[in-house]
Amino acid sequence: MRSMEPHFVVLSGPVASGKTTLARVLAAELSLPLLTKDTIKAALTNVLDVSDTAAARRVGRAAVTVLLAVASEMRDGAVIESVWRDDEADGLLRLSGRVVEVFCRCDSQVLQTRYAARVRQVGYVSEHSSASALWSEETMNPLRKGWPIIEVDTARAVEVPALVLDVKETLSTSR
Repeated sequence: MRSMEPHFVVLSGPVASGKTTLARVLAAELSLPLLTKDTIKAALTNVLDVSDTAAARRVGRAAVTVLLAVASEMRDGAVIESVWRDDEADGLLRLSGRVVEVFCRCDSQVLQTRYAARVRQVGYVSEHSSASALWSEETMNPLRKGWPIIEVDTARAVEVPALVLDVKETLSTSR
């Protein structure tokens, strides 16, 4: 997806909404690099002591900071995925280029079932101390930072070709 200016596809939504799965597909289909918070966080936890929730939060914030720094260096843009908190999402406003947000929505029962089924690495410590922290109001809605938003119901199979077309059209017409 070469263009004169970078194109950024920001995947947002609550934990276990299918963001990473969809981000991988979109990155491949759009020929853009993929940047995910969890990949960066996993690398950081291999070298940093993460023994409690507070430490996990610090490493999570560090991962978002790294993700945004790397994204800002991407000449063609990237597909960027994270559970975005309002203060972290403000860093996306500094990206130079066109941005479209793909918000992954699904009902709370699906989120809880998916989250419970996750396999975590030995020693994993969650950033969240409760279900209300895990699925807070700010993560259950799009970021609404002024760029176009495409909402996707990820409780069922996503029609990838239609979504890719929608993303491409939105990026080509947005400003």
